[in-house]
Amino acid sequence: MARSRISNVIYVGVGSHVVAIQASSGEELWRTKLKNSSFVTVSLEGDALYAGAGGEVFCLEPTSGQILWHNKLKGLGLGIVAFTGSSVSAAQAAAMAAQAAATTAATV
Repeated sequence: MARSRISNVIYVGVGSHVVAIQASSGEELWRTKLKNSSFVTVSLEGDALYAGAGGEVFCLEPTSGQILWHNKLKGLGLGIVAFTGSSVSAAQAAAMAAQAAATTAATV
């Protein structure tokens, strides 16, 4: 989860989406589907919002969720994308992804 310093918006990675939520009210402002991935990481760096899903990196416009660009990071696999300064460490992300996969497998 990343919090925008400019507009008091929280950006959440969940399922295959990045979701922008107004921090003061909980109102959903927008959601953008990236790709099928059970785990999405987000990082707000200045005026740029980055998201990682399924081994790829996306740059989104923070006020609309429009995808500005994405990089498939070819040859690096489909693992979790961790960002510098992210509040979730790579080890925590891996543990959460494993737990999500186990939960999904148990409900199928």
